[in-house]
Order: sequence, then structure tokens, then C-alpha cells
Amino acid sequence: MDFAYTPKVEELRRRVRDFMDDHVVPRIRQWRDEVHGGRYPVSFMGDLKALAQAEGLWNLFLPHLKDDEPGTRLTNLEYAPLAEIMGRVHWASEVFNCNAPDTGNMELLHMFATPEQRRQWLMPLLHGEIRSAFAMTEPDVPSSDATNITTSIRRDGNDYVIDGRKWFITNAAHPDCRIFIVMGKTDPAAEKHRQQSMVLVPRDTPGLEVVRNINIMNHHSPEGHCEVLFRGVRVPVANLLGEEGSGFALAQARLGPGRIHHCMRSIGAAELALELMVERSQERKTFGKYLHQHGTVGEWIARSRIEIDQARLLVLKTAWMIDNVGAKAARKEISMIKALVPGVYTTVCDRAMQVFGAMGISPDAPLADHWTWGRALRYADGPDEVHLQAIARTEISLGQARLGAGAAYLTPPSTLDSSPAR
Repeated sequence: MDFAYTPKVEELRRRVRDFMDDHVVPRIRQWRDEVHGGRYPVSFMGDLKALAQAEGLWNLFLPHLKDDEPGTRLTNLEYAPLAEIMGRVHWASEVFNCNAPDTGNMELLHMFATPEQRRQWLMPLLHGEIRSAFAMTEPDVPSSDATNITTSIRRDGNDYVIDGRKWFITNAAHPDCRIFIVMGKTDPAAEKHRQQSMVLVPRDTPGLEVVRNINIMNHHSPEGHCEVLFRGVRVPVANLLGEEGSGFALAQARLGPGRIHHCMRSIGAAELALELMVERSQERKTFGKYLHQHGTVGEWIARSRIEIDQARLLVLKTAWMIDNVGAKAARKEISMIKALVPGVYTTVCDRAMQVFGAMGISPDAPLADHWTWGRALRYADGPDEVHLQAIARTEISLGQARLGAGAAYLTPPSTLDSSPAR
């Protein structure tokens, strides 16, 4: 088993790292100042995206690019270390057109769109000209089970009419968001996993209302985690994505790659937190010692190194499995990283904040924002508990197939000599 990156990946890592150092990191303060000043999108994003595309650092996430689609064709395993570098700055993935939820939406359109849907929506997304939203989560039902959604998609002649309420819809507040992929029920009487469908709803369709942009942990995301209402929203039947009743299957196809992308970026963010913790621990003294010379801080550093490397290896294994056996066969591994990585991410950020002291929870350091997003990821694309249950079900099922095989390793007390020991 070879753990080294290929020369191709090493070269791309160098190029992405150099681009980040030269063009993204110097803009961190400007990004914050413009966003906090009410300007969004920020003034320089278009220039950085054009530069990244010109340098061939574009659409790196999509392993099955076609000849007419811009980008570099990479496997999930090859993309992982590049996403990790992007994850060090929470808005950087947009520069490379590798940002959620657009990546998942492009995957869906790439796999299931009609030629006209490709022309109208996929190609502008691949070129970074527009943004998109994925509207599945609802406030009144446990949406981690997509069969619970209640939004109605009713056929009326040559149209679908949509009524429902969604929330925590990422990108819905972005001024460049032009298209929503909406999941709802087209046939409530059908078999449980065939009731749902997905339709494409242009942002300017009458009846679509973005009610509010919901802060998370008092953190404001300018692109939005929005509550959205659909009141009598009417779109042509031609806006159906895939087939009627295929919505649940499409959601599963989308969420697998999306989950691993979040984990890839989270590894990079946790790595940054560890680097900052190590630096701070060598600069600051308390009680006559540098912080790293105190046993507790040294242990935090060591445990963070172990936990990040463990998480990274599992993410890379999962990426390899998706490449070689597909996301469906890698379901357990996808659930494992989704349950593991956000916890590692927040734990390392929490330790780093403690080492930094008050500065760690201020805007002068990136740690509080990273911690907040890591905490939110414990809900995004399914809460921890759902993934843990899925892993347990798989293990129980495997255990039933070999039930009794472990009995040979048990050593019950002997019944030949029951006399007490002397």
C-alpha cells in the first residue's frame, strides 16, 4: 500500500498552495471588512475566479468531466489533498469553483440533466457564472430521512405547482444564486422511497420567497442558510430532474460526494488550527514556561496530531472506495467519516482557542469561525446520530452472517475442578 501522493497530485498541491499563499490569504482581511461592511459578493472574487480558471485550477472536484466542460479531471482520491488546502480559508473553495452546495448540484446535473437543462444551468455553473441552492431540509420534519419531507410538487397540466417550506438552504441569499433544486413529493401514495422528485426552480419564479438568512451560533454567512417559502410556485414539467419518483435516489447520489468534500476541507481547517496552536504555544509564556512546556498543552498538540492523521487516512480510504467501487458500496465509510471528522475538527479548534486565550474567540483569529462551522457540520448532510445508527446496522448485519464464530475465543471457567484454590 503506497501512501505517497503521485507526482501529478504533488504538482497540483504545490500550485494550489502557491495560489492560496499569493492570492487568497492576503485577501482574508479585505474579505472580512467588505462582508461586515455589507458588500457581498466581495469585490475581488470575480478576478480570483478568472485567475484560478486561467491557471487550470478549476472544477477539480468532478471526476467525470466531459470534453466540453471546463476543469481538470481528477479522481476523488486525487482531489482530497487539494480540498484540504482550500479548507484552510472558509471561503476559498469558491475561488476554484469547488464550493458547496454548487458542487453537489453540478454532480446532479452532470448525471441526470437533459441536454436543455445542461445548457441552461450546468454550463453556467461549471463556468462559475452563477450560483445555486439545494432545497431539501424542512423545519417541521426530521429531514435526515428524506422520505419525511412534506413539500408538495403537484402536476397541473404541463406544469408542476410547488408548495412548502424549507430552511437552512445554503446559497439562497447569494446575489448570484439563479437556480434551486427543490425536493418534494409528487406522489404521496407511492412506495415510501418513490414518492419524492426533484425539480429545477429559477430563483426569480413567482411565489418563491427567501424569508430570512438564519445565523448559526450567532455567525452570519453572507451566502445564507435561509428559510424559503414556496407558495404556488409554477414551473414547466420540463424542469423535472431525472424521473418522477427518483428524488430519493438522486438525493443519495448527491449527498455521498458532498459529505466527503466537507470532510476533506475540514481536515485542512483542523490542520490550520493545529499549526496555529503550535505557533502560539512557542510564543507565549505563563508561569515562567512556554505554553507547550506545560503538560496539558503538549498533550493537546500530540492528540491533535494523532486525531487529524487518523481522520485523514479514513477520508482518503473513503475517497479511494468511491473511485473504485462507487458511493453506494462506500456508504458505511462515508457515514464513518461524516460522524468522525466534524468532531475532530471542532475538538482541535477548541484546543487551539484555549491556547490562544481571548484572542482565540475574537475575529483576529480564524478559529472561532472554523469551530462554528465544524459544529454546524454535525447536522449538515445528516446528524451524527443518523450516521452512527447506519454504521451500527451495517456491523450488526455483518455480525449476523458470522454469528457464533467468536465463540471459539471464549474461555469459560473449567468445570473439571471446582475445588477452591489453596
